[in-house]
Amino acid sequence: MNDAMQNYPLHARSPASACALSVVVPCFNEEQVLPAFHARLLATLRSLGESWEILYIDDGSSDGTPDLLLQMQELEPAVGVARFSRNFGKEIALTAGLRLARGASVVLIDADLQHPPEEIPAMLRAMRDGADVVNMRRASRADESPTKRFFARRFYSLINRMSEVPIRDGIGDFRLFSRPAVDALNQLDERCRFMKGLFAWIGFRETTLLYHTAPRAAGHTKWRYRQLWHFALEGLTSFSVLPLKLASYAGLACALAAFLYAVVFAVSTLLMGEPVKGFPTLIISILLLGGLQLMATGILGEYLGRLFIETKRRPLYLLEAYRPAIVPATELALRRQS
Repeated sequence: MNDAMQNYPLHARSPASACALSVVVPCFNEEQVLPAFHARLLATLRSLGESWEILYIDDGSSDGTPDLLLQMQELEPAVGVARFSRNFGKEIALTAGLRLARGASVVLIDADLQHPPEEIPAMLRAMRDGADVVNMRRASRADESPTKRFFARRFYSLINRMSEVPIRDGIGDFRLFSRPAVDALNQLDERCRFMKGLFAWIGFRETTLLYHTAPRAAGHTKWRYRQLWHFALEGLTSFSVLPLKLASYAGLACALAAFLYAVVFAVSTLLMGEPVKGFPTLIISILLLGGLQLMATGILGEYLGRLFIETKRRPLYLLEAYRPAIVPATELALRRQS
């Protein structure tokens, strides 16, 4: 990379940006915590001295979240609200936020206050130092149960052995992207989305900062173990074909073992005659081969199911309503429009 490209301002690459910073906040039944989060986020953004917008993505909330969001928008015009027609999931909400965000840089942050908004200025400084992607890594997982920590470590260990791109443990959706990185992410239109993998796949210059996770301010996590299992399965099948290869290897190993056993059985029959015994061995062989076949069929089914979803080409989400933020004209914005 030449010096001219290294010194080229990141924000100047996006002349159509309406503001310097967009903050994307996916929401699903966050009525209890939303006012406190919004107050802290506003205080942080107003201290930046740059133009900004907040974009709340309401993922089909069934509590008072939609009314709260409209009240926030009435009090602060720089708040935009997009509401899904139903619950499409957090991965899709993040996707919608990235597509609707108009800032020269974009922050993704959760509304539960486990991601502290006060870290945003440090993220912006890291981007000005030359990073296109600023990852926020939690300093510890002490806030999680031992069971969840164990399975999280096993998942990241497994997926990094299988995936072509490294996906680091402890880095969630709390990130800052430059406009070029956001544009790259918006080109990826697969239906089965594992956003942590997509964030890693695009590459770009990145840096990582540490932050301390706070306990949830109110409410409870929306992620149950069943949902985490489906999430892990999505990640494993979206970024690796190794399960298919393992099924092939297992089938080959069983076929080789069966052939060797057949040779042993034939030699034994020739030398000792045909014994009546062998029923347990027969049952074990049938169960083993049948189980391996079902496992391989299940793996094939997971991949075929994803191919089926992709071929239908349905939209990722449907918006019931969208009220964009009104960003005041600033010297930076006017310079970009000229």
